[in-house]
This record gives sequence, structure tokens and C-alpha cells, in this order.
Amino acid sequence: MIKSKVILSNMLWKFAERGGSQIVSFVVSIILARLLAPEEFGVISLITVLTNILDIFVDSGFSNALIQKQEVGQKEYSSVFFFNVGLGTVFYAGMYGLAPVIADFYGRSYMIPYIRVLSVTLIIGGFNVVQRSLVAKRLEYRKFFYSSLGGTLLSAVIGIAMALSGFGVWALIARNLIDKFIDTAILWFTVRWRPSLYFSLKKLKPLASYGIKLMGSGFLYSGTNNLMSLVIGKVFSASALAYYEKGRQIPNLMVGNVYSVVQEVLFPVMAEQQKNKESVCKILRQSLAISAYCIFPCLIGIAACAKPITIVLFTEKWLDMVPFLQLWCLFFITYLVDSANLQVIQSLGRSDIFLKLEIIKEILTVVSILVTLPFGVLPMLALSVLERPIHWYINAAPCKKLIGYGFVEEVKELKSIILLNGLMGVIVWCVGLLPLETIPLLIAQVMTGVIVYLTGSVILRVETLKTIVKLAKNLLCI
Repeated sequence: MIKSKVILSNMLWKFAERGGSQIVSFVVSIILARLLAPEEFGVISLITVLTNILDIFVDSGFSNALIQKQEVGQKEYSSVFFFNVGLGTVFYAGMYGLAPVIADFYGRSYMIPYIRVLSVTLIIGGFNVVQRSLVAKRLEYRKFFYSSLGGTLLSAVIGIAMALSGFGVWALIARNLIDKFIDTAILWFTVRWRPSLYFSLKKLKPLASYGIKLMGSGFLYSGTNNLMSLVIGKVFSASALAYYEKGRQIPNLMVGNVYSVVQEVLFPVMAEQQKNKESVCKILRQSLAISAYCIFPCLIGIAACAKPITIVLFTEKWLDMVPFLQLWCLFFITYLVDSANLQVIQSLGRSDIFLKLEIIKEILTVVSILVTLPFGVLPMLALSVLERPIHWYINAAPCKKLIGYGFVEEVKELKSIILLNGLMGVIVWCVGLLPLETIPLLIAQVMTGVIVYLTGSVILRVETLKTIVKLAKNLLCI
């Protein structure tokens, strides 16, 4: 049994890593948004949509397979390493050669050098798959803290300096490349593992049987998740894509920190406890309640304060982003619930179920895009938001059979938190109607939200608040 303090310690380090790097990235993005035009962000988004999809293939599901399999040796690690690096190189060559075709598809010939340079991240990504798996498997998350924050800080300085010097899109490209390179370099220095001159497809086969289903699931998810961005970039303007992507950034900052803990810390912990279904169920219940209690009010609050937040952070030239920001906040509400359920399925070795779920959900996503495409970008995103409860049900259904805890039980568990957040959101939105200047109005909304949420938690006797206080005390004693 893994001690709770070890789990909590690694959660703390993971929060520090994600929180530190994302806060720095967020601040940098605000500075760059003030220096650069929305169209320039849109161009980079068009390229990263493609590289994000190819990154799924570079990983090939082997990172999670190495974590899930309890007995892995040097031969397996070395085989995975050379496979990932080789595949990353092949994909880079493909992107380099197809750059004119991709640029012509978007009707932007000037994108060719941007595509060829930014796609180097595909090669770099192949070099750290094994290191990241080892850190997660050994629960040494402080190493992620050093690598992630190091890359973020250095790339931030260079990106801002280049933007100030008038490099435009190249400032964003340099920031992405340097971030990934430094992250990988630090992991190579801090993780005591080096590949042997060994490669065997036979050693990859057992890992591939598990990992390829996750790769397929990841491709389906990433492909359909980025399909909307591809469609927007092709059919609509680069500015529309910039509002769409930038609107996702703030809620993603909130959710990303907790999501990384759910995905990267709880997965190896659940995998370790996979034979004890009661322990897995307990971990799931606690992670759901704590995640929802902490994240729901942040997302609801941001949605209610979207306009003053946009003006204060990005200036009025980004005001068209407000409805995108609000919809993205609602979209991410069930994101952590989905993730926790999927980690249960993965940890129990049922990557076959994982793949089936993704196929069902992504068919729904593609249909919704096709239905709403003639009506514009906002209706497309709005229908995606309405689909989220359906996705929650689909992800939770197998957990009922696997560990006896499914959708109905989860809704009951989170009922008081959901009701409390709905009440808080209405009150904060009403405060936003007051005739105040932007900054005083934002302060009034935030203070009202905090007071209503904490007071409501005490009045409704939300048990999760007590659990969080108890966990905080345990963390202080680590």
C-alpha cells in the first residue's frame, strides 16, 4: 500500500510544477497578446493543431504502457526510446516535405518556414518519453518541477525579448521550441537512465498491445478535439481561431494543474493498487470530490467575470473573445470528472474499453461539428458544451462494472457542490451588472464569489471542505 503522505507529497510537487509553469506561461501570453496581433497567434495555432496530433503517434501509448506494466527492464526502455525518437524524426521529415501543401490548404504560403521550424518539436518529444515514464513510475515528481519550470522561464524571457524586437510570429515559435528543448534537457540530467544500444520489436510487442489502444484513443480525442481548430482555421479567419484558442487558455490554466495530478499521479497509484478494487474506488471518490470543489467555483467565477477579466488582462482589442471564454469555462466543468474515470479504466489494464469509449465520444463530436458548421464558431463551441454531460455518462458507465461506482453515484457525490456553484455563479453575474469601473467591478465580483462559496459550504455542511482541511494539515506535516 502506498502511503498517503507519499501520494500527497507528489501531488504537491505536481501542483507546484504545473502551477508554476502555467502561471509563468499565462503571464507571458498576456504580455505577448499585448505586443502581437490576434492573427499572429492564430497562425501558430494552425501549426500546433497538427503537431499536437502527431505527438500522440510519437508517444504511441508507450509512456502509459511502461507505467502500467509492473515489470519492465532496460531492454524494454531502450526499445521504446529508439522507436519514439525514430518515429519523431520520420514525422518531422513528413511535415518538412508537406509544408507547402499544408500552407496551400490554408491559403497562407508564408506559413511554410513556420511549419518547418516549429515541427522540430516532434523530434525533441521523442527523447523524453522514457524519462517521463520513469519519473511517474517512481513518483519523483519534483524532477518534473525543475524541468518544466526551467524550460518555461528561459523560453519566456527569449519569447518576450524577440516580440519586443519585432520578430512577430518567430517570437512564438522560438518560445515553443526552447521550452520543449530545455524541459527535455533537464530531464536527461536529472533522471538516471540512459538507453543501451539495443532495439527489439519483440520487447515492444507486449507494451504495444496495451499502448496502441491508448494511442488510438489519444489520436481520436486529439484529432476530433483539434478538428474544430482545423475547421475554424480553414473556413473562418485567423482572428476567429485566435479568440477560440485564447478563450480556452484561462480555464485550461485552472483545470490543467488539477488534471495533470489526476492523470499523472493517480494513474501510477491506481495501477499499483489495481488488484484492490476498493482502494481504487476510494481514490476515485476522493479525487472527484476535491477536484470538483476546487475547480468548479474557479470556472463558474471566470465565466461570470469574463468581460472585466478580458479587458484587464488582454485589453479591449480582445473583447470578441468574451463569449468564447465563457463557453470554454462551461466546457471544462466535467473535464476532471472525465479524466478520473478514464484513469480508473487505464489503471485496471482495460485499454480496450478506453478505446471504445473514445470512438463513441468522437463520433458525437464530429456530428456536432458538421451540424453547427453553417452557423459559425460560437454555435460549434456551444453544442460541444452541451455534449459534456453525455461524455461524463459514457466515461463513468464502465466504472460501475469495474469498481461498483458509476455515473449515478458520482452525481450524488457532487450534488451539493454543483448546486452551490450554480448559486454562486448567479450572484456573481448579478454583481457584474453594477455600474462600476472595470477593476473595482472585478474585485467586487471576486470577493462576492469567495464569500458566497465559503459561507454556503459551511451552511450546507459540504464534507469535502473538511477533507481538504484535513489533507492540508497532512501536507504541512510531510
